[in-house]
Parts: sequence; structure tokens; C-alpha cells
Amino acid sequence: MIIECLDGGAVRLTEPFDFRKFKLILRVDVRTDTQRWNGITFLDDREALVSIDLVPTLPGRPDDASWDQGYAVMVAKAREHGWIDAEREAIRAHIERAP
Repeated sequence: MIIECLDGGAVRLTEPFDFRKFKLILRVDVRTDTQRWNGITFLDDREALVSIDLVPTLPGRPDDASWDQGYAVMVAKAREHGWIDAEREAIRAHIERAP
């Protein structure tokens, strides 16, 4: 599952049924020091926290009950592995840059 952040504050979900990976993709022209996305907190150039509640609201989310179940399982596994910030209720995501 990929959270794609675009210039101008747009965010969308891609590869929504790939519950084995969770990452944030930033287009190369996007600057995190001047751009803000609601529900996403940048920790540094390599990691961000994405609100658990944000993901199901993003464009690209399938309108499918199996997706809801898969997402809940993914969040539970992330919690078991320490990838959830309990205070912020957010999932830790690796950041990648793309053209």
C-alpha cells in the first residue's frame, strides 16, 4: 500500500490491496519543509507517521469490505511489530522519492 503525496496537498492511495508494504511516495518536486498534508507527520527525510484514520478516507481506497478487513489486519500486525505510534495513532511509513 502506497500513500502518494503530490504537490498542492493532494494525497492518494495506490496499490491498496498490497498489505505487506506500507510506504509514502513523494514526487521529486515536492518539498516537505514548505508543504503540509493533514494526517501525515514527517519525522525526517526517511520516515513519516500516517494517521490510521486517514488511510481509509483517501482517494484510491476500494469500496470493498475485504479491504476494510485487510487494513485492520495490517494495522494490528504493525502494532505487534512496534510500527504504530500509540500517542498519535499513526503508522510509521518509509519515505521514497519518485519522478
